[in-house]
Amino acid sequence: MTVTALPGLEPEQQPRPGSRAARRLVPMAADVVKDMAAEYGVCLRPIGLRRTDLETGKTEIIDVPCGATRDDKCKPCAERARRLRKVQIREGWHRTDEPAPGPEPATEGQRALISLRAHLEHGRDQAVRESLWDQVAEVDEAIHEVEEAIAVEGLRGSVAPAHDKPAQPKRQRSTKRRQDAPALPRQKVDPRTVGRTYTAPDGAQYRPSMWLTVTLDSYGPVRSDGSPVDSATYDYRRAAWDAIAFPRLLDRFWQNLRRCVGWNVQYAGCVEPQRRLAPHAHFAIRGTISRAVLKEVAAATYHQVWWPKVDAPTCRPTWDGESWRDGETGQSLTTWDEALEAIEDEPAHVIRFGTQLRAEGVNANDSNAERAIGYITKYITKSAADCHAVTTDRQRDHLERFWRELRVTPCSDRCANWLLYGIQPKNAHARLRPGNCKGRVHQRSTLGIGGRRILVSRDWSGKTLADHRYDAKAWVRALLGVEAAPEPEPTASAAWELARPDDPDLPPLRHRLLRALAQRIHWRNAVNAAKDRAAQLDATNEAEGGALRAA
Repeated sequence: MTVTALPGLEPEQQPRPGSRAARRLVPMAADVVKDMAAEYGVCLRPIGLRRTDLETGKTEIIDVPCGATRDDKCKPCAERARRLRKVQIREGWHRTDEPAPGPEPATEGQRALISLRAHLEHGRDQAVRESLWDQVAEVDEAIHEVEEAIAVEGLRGSVAPAHDKPAQPKRQRSTKRRQDAPALPRQKVDPRTVGRTYTAPDGAQYRPSMWLTVTLDSYGPVRSDGSPVDSATYDYRRAAWDAIAFPRLLDRFWQNLRRCVGWNVQYAGCVEPQRRLAPHAHFAIRGTISRAVLKEVAAATYHQVWWPKVDAPTCRPTWDGESWRDGETGQSLTTWDEALEAIEDEPAHVIRFGTQLRAEGVNANDSNAERAIGYITKYITKSAADCHAVTTDRQRDHLERFWRELRVTPCSDRCANWLLYGIQPKNAHARLRPGNCKGRVHQRSTLGIGGRRILVSRDWSGKTLADHRYDAKAWVRALLGVEAAPEPEPTASAAWELARPDDPDLPPLRHRLLRALAQRIHWRNAVNAAKDRAAQLDATNEAEGGALRAA
């Protein structure tokens, strides 16, 4: 057995051969397998799917990647997802054409089905007016058949709401702007998504784009490590409410920005926590917008949370078999509808952006563009709590206090935390646990960022992630000169199910990793050889072109 010497020690001070210290210097074979698998992009925890041929009865186990997007779960899959996001941002950032063409006109068959659906709706209305309920039931069956035919024809969405689902009453709140918010100009939004073209004095044309960072307001002075200067005066309650409502504020910002500039601004970015644990967002914006306009829109953007007003948790709720009651007084807690009726003209919380806003112009094919893409996707493979290292006691105390406030802050109208404030949430039941809501915003790893951390507008690149994966596979096939396999005909002759860990035909995980590693090594060698051949061919063509030009 070869023993690696410890650096900095004399030969006589090295571990004795065969000792425990000497054995610990030799790497574990299982760790080497996992390290090499991660190096070659092999999923470390593949999902085994059993495919059963219903005609022959033959079964086989097929491993598929787990598709994790976090390093702590599966680093190869997370890195693959990060590269895919970078491709998506890169393709949509400096587009010079509209990425999403409009829908094709309806066919004659589709129009005929819509016409038939309209006549059935008219006939149903007449039957209801005349109280011919037998005819109403017959027409409803015909409507169901026609709508199924419409779906088969390829039209998206539903024609109209179902008659057996009554419309739920919706509470209306005033849409009048707050008096303490600056006014914004409002224009009709043009459907274009491509930015403005600039012409230089030499005639060259440029279509630059932007990189934007928006943050939340301050909750108190903080140190360089993000911990508050005075924890007693730091507004943890407002920080928790802002973290939960931050996605709604971003939606309102893009809505206000589009109405202000008058065109369909497209964006792609990421939400992540600052060192003070408050969320902020980095965005790539297609096209250019004045920094003054961006600051004006950010200052005028707000989001109102129309929930019951609450202060501090004071109630000890108990379930009596039918409803929730106060454990001390025995009185039934206020229902959700009663709490909403008691709301006056002031919302429970108002969230706004802070004064810090950073916006920079970025040109296509510039080194700053690739650097900005890397900055946007820097932390997307980490959980929110792992984006910044917590090393000091002040940081740990700050994280603990912020998380404890998040645990008791309501996150939705069905959140169990409403019981702590003497209010029964919507559709309350006995399984609710006050202070232990299952919502993601209450988890320590999310820091209140419970929704999607990657935000991409609908018309950014004109492609879904599945389309980008297909493009990557098509590039590899073109490089290797391999044609794509024809799409299999849809058939019901095969059944798929998850393979159980105790199935006797499921190989051990290390065997599956070794097979996948060998396949990956073969694929990478083939791709590298194809790249070398392509580079040699380009060099040969360039040399021949130079010789022809010289002649």
